[in-house]
Amino acid sequence: MTKEGEHPVKPANQRGAARLAAVQALYQMDIGGTGVLEVVAEYEAHRLGQELDGDTYLKADPSWFRSIVAGVVRDQTKIDPLVRSALQEDWPLSRLDSTLRAILRAGTFEILERKDVPIAVIVTEYVEIARAFFAEEEPRIVNAVLDRLAKQIRADAKK
Repeated sequence: MTKEGEHPVKPANQRGAARLAAVQALYQMDIGGTGVLEVVAEYEAHRLGQELDGDTYLKADPSWFRSIVAGVVRDQTKIDPLVRSALQEDWPLSRLDSTLRAILRAGTFEILERKDVPIAVIVTEYVEIARAFFAEEEPRIVNAVLDRLAKQIRADAKK
C-alpha cells in the first residue's frame, strides 16, 4: 500500500541491490576510514532490506554484498592499478569522486572474480548505479572503463 502521490517500490533484483549497497559501503569506508567488518555488520543489521531514517533499503543478497565488499578490500592492490590503467592518462584514481571510485572498484572486482556473470550484466548494473548518483559523464566513464577492463581481463583469462 502506498500513500497518494508516492510510487510503489518496484521489486528489485537482489544482486543489483547488493551491488548498490556494496558501492555505498565502499564509499563509507573510503570517506570515513571504517573497517570492512564494521561496515558489513552495520549494513546487514540495519540497512539491507530495512528502513533507516525514513529510507527503505532494498532487500539485497547478503552473501553477494559481503563478497563484493570483502573482495574489493582484499584485492584492492590488484584492482586499483587495473582501474588506473583503463582511465585516461591524465586522470589518477585519487582524482576521481569517491562514489565513482567505489563503483569502478566493485565492477572491476566482479569482472575479475565472477566469471559466472556475463560481462554485459556487470557493466549494465554498475552503469545503472552510476546513473543513480550522477548525470551524464560518470555513467559513460563507468561504461568505458569496465568495458575496457572486461575485454582485457577476459582475454587474458583465455590465453
